[in-house]
Amino acid sequence: MNRTRVPAAAPQPRRVIAVIAATALTMVCGSTSAQNDGEPGFRDLYRELIEINTTLSAGDCSAAAKAMSARLSAAGFADRDLQILGPADHPREQALIATLHGSSPKLEAVLLLAHIDVVEARREDWQRDPFKLVEEDGWFYARGASDDKAMAAVFTDAMIRYRTQGYKPRRDIKLALTCGEETSEHFNSVRWLLQNQPAALQAAFALNEGAGGELDAAGKPVSLQIQAGEKVYEDFELSTTSGGGHSSRPVPDNAIYRLAAGLMRLSAYPFPLALNEATRGYFEAQSKLVAPDVAADIQAVLKTPPDTDAQARLWAANPMWNSMLRTTCVATQLSGGHAPNALPQRATANVNCRILPGVPVAEVQKTLAMVLADDKIAIKPSDEPVVVGPAPPLTAQIMQPVRKIADTIWPGVAIVPTMSTGATDGRFLNAAGIPTYGLSGMFHDAEGSHMHGLNERIRVKSLMDGRVFLYEIVKIYGSQK
Repeated sequence: MNRTRVPAAAPQPRRVIAVIAATALTMVCGSTSAQNDGEPGFRDLYRELIEINTTLSAGDCSAAAKAMSARLSAAGFADRDLQILGPADHPREQALIATLHGSSPKLEAVLLLAHIDVVEARREDWQRDPFKLVEEDGWFYARGASDDKAMAAVFTDAMIRYRTQGYKPRRDIKLALTCGEETSEHFNSVRWLLQNQPAALQAAFALNEGAGGELDAAGKPVSLQIQAGEKVYEDFELSTTSGGGHSSRPVPDNAIYRLAAGLMRLSAYPFPLALNEATRGYFEAQSKLVAPDVAADIQAVLKTPPDTDAQARLWAANPMWNSMLRTTCVATQLSGGHAPNALPQRATANVNCRILPGVPVAEVQKTLAMVLADDKIAIKPSDEPVVVGPAPPLTAQIMQPVRKIADTIWPGVAIVPTMSTGATDGRFLNAAGIPTYGLSGMFHDAEGSHMHGLNERIRVKSLMDGRVFLYEIVKIYGSQK
């Protein structure tokens, strides 16, 4: 630290001293404005949540749920408004449901949904301990730093602030911190709650993960996304059999060749293009943000009928865009034969489909049968129950508050509807009739958050801006008639 001696200042007139004092007071108050109220407490909450390991292998979601419940209790939430729920045979995978009661019991609640389980992370693979929150060069690093403990911490912090500040919404505001989103094949809180405790999640609509914002190369916010709908995940097992025999005596009926021929036909088949409200809005917004030649292709695809050459160019430019335009089915696993010197008696393949919202799984299975064009290839859907729900509508009730709050934080940022090509717990809520929107206000650069990968991260400013955004927008939603 530079310790150069500074000459004593000359005496100042009283009026100047008063102005200096007022300016100092303004600076202090500005740094502790309502939007940033309690940031040290938020950082502490975020750190605690991050550093509770909630992986399936060695973690404990119940411990995280109870830790957040304790913070809400300390803020004044009554015991009856804090529930730890889950089946007895999954003691480490319990969920927290917290309720801030509104003044109009007849109005349905706003649900704040965030999962607190995280993907596995091995210390030897990471640059830093994945279960210790590290702040470095303007970024937070840790497993769950972004997916999804950022939103879980922000939502919990907002509930604490609403309670301590005496905010009284019209609608109930419910917080659901759930487990099993990353490993739903093992157990999933949202699915279990809908089946066993449906009142816990009942709401007019829900806010969830699934959309953030995009920064340009200079770190300026370019577009804020709101997710409305997500594709449905479904695996199909394709199998065929033949008589087998000695490999020295080949025959025309070969199980591997038969299955391979069917898969080649599938590889050449694009499912029909189908736009919904969210995807049409997404591409209309993107056409204003991309290069002129790409914008022309987008506009050509939005026409009726869509231009097939433009579709092909967009697919080549961005595979995610193709996935947003249609249902996709792709071979992901293949096996066949039982010995290197024998003709195969059986061949199987897994085909993974990501189905547009509202499209029945049975309809996709019929399309697969048509494309494979071989009745000797059996098609079996996965045994896991498939959840199909329509894309939620982008009503003025949802969109106007987004625009209003976004303009105060990121003036002029584009609001871009989008549809997830992956899957979140929103698929269960949408299918249960609870419209679910991905909305975080947390921006990422082109490199992204590394979610599910090594050295997961989130920009500190993005997290703090998202905290402001969600705090304010939930207040608007909670006060709506």
